[in-house]
Amino acid sequence: MNKEDKRIFTLSEEKPVKAVVKMGVPLIAGMFIMVLYNLVDTYFIGLMHDDYQLAAVNLAYPVMMITIAVSNMIGTGSSSLIARSLGADDRQKADHTLTIGFMLTVINSMIVAAVGLIFLQSIVQGLGAKDNTTIYTEQYVRIILLGSLFTMGNYTFGQFLRSEGSVKYSIVGMIVGTIVNIILDPIFIFTLNLQIQGAAIATIIGNGCGMAAALMFYIKEKTLLKPALKYIKPTAEILKEIFWVGVPASLETLLTSAAYIVNNNFAVGYGELTVAAMGIAQKVLSLGSYIYQGFAAGTQPIMGYNYGAKNYEKMMKVMKSGVIVVSGTELVLMGLYGIFAPILIGIFTESAEVISIGTMVLRTLMFILPFVGAISMCRMSFQAMGKPQYAFGITLVRQLILYVPLLLILNYIFGLGGMLWAQPVTEMIMMVSSILLLYGVIRRESR
Repeated sequence: MNKEDKRIFTLSEEKPVKAVVKMGVPLIAGMFIMVLYNLVDTYFIGLMHDDYQLAAVNLAYPVMMITIAVSNMIGTGSSSLIARSLGADDRQKADHTLTIGFMLTVINSMIVAAVGLIFLQSIVQGLGAKDNTTIYTEQYVRIILLGSLFTMGNYTFGQFLRSEGSVKYSIVGMIVGTIVNIILDPIFIFTLNLQIQGAAIATIIGNGCGMAAALMFYIKEKTLLKPALKYIKPTAEILKEIFWVGVPASLETLLTSAAYIVNNNFAVGYGELTVAAMGIAQKVLSLGSYIYQGFAAGTQPIMGYNYGAKNYEKMMKVMKSGVIVVSGTELVLMGLYGIFAPILIGIFTESAEVISIGTMVLRTLMFILPFVGAISMCRMSFQAMGKPQYAFGITLVRQLILYVPLLLILNYIFGLGGMLWAQPVTEMIMMVSSILLLYGVIRRESR
């Protein structure tokens, strides 16, 4: 069986549990490396013993999330259409969609950089930066915006590779980018004395190298699909399909970013050291986030392919297998977080106060892990099926109707502890609702 046949076999014929593991585990391995990407800036800035620069990195993080949200619009929309086209045996449409996805990624990155730099000061204020963190947050955000093309390219090109079943190729960019970032961080931060600006520069260069690595697979023709100049002209049908799935996916990430900003603004009320502690705890927790995101992203092309092929029975089996695998894995990780929380927070700071607050945050937020993986798989499945209204509905209810009101109420009644528990309560409710919704939609389609 050649490489092309193996990729299609994994999407169409592989046993559900094996398919989920085969598509998900390489992504998780790559995302473990991405955890280092998120943690390495925090670690090296923590070595400067400046809690305000540490807080600034956390305050600036939503800008990176927003950049990814915009790239997610093209990456998710294009990937969904590519997988469904392959399932329907329409290779030409898949190639055409891939080419348009490349073009739109470049255009969007230029728009994000221009708009962000024009409104830079307003953005920094909106992030919750105060007197001691404003200048550092502004320095970090400016560089992240200037490098939007590399961040967005690294993210979307990996999605394109996954959509055709080339999951191993898709993680190369993650690994290359992270290794480059780890090497450059101490050089720019300490040797060149650029401090927080050096961390941002290293991040952008790392993303640029990751994007270049993904491009090399297309240039060397190792991929199933290939972009071509003859497909550079978009069609109304393809643009409609990309944005129909992509815009809600982008809005989902933007809503998550907005909730993150609201959370940070509440945290500032408890002191800037609380912001630093929460930032460390959330970065450590990102290890668990990447596990469920890896399984969800790996499941997406399987669901899309089988939806295009109208194999609804296989979709149900894949979903059940995915929920069992991801929830079981996250339960194990939750236990490890509970045991080793002070040690994990202490890696990034020597401040006793920051360690104490960070430990409490991590031991509270870890309770989201058994629930949020299933929610992510349901959302990804709806996007793969070309039904973004359901995926966006899950996010809308989750962030605006449940999380933000709970955040306001519990923070008012119980203070910081109540604010933290708002998220685990939200995820528990949404897991049950999301699974029931997805099963209902698949059953209705199958009839």
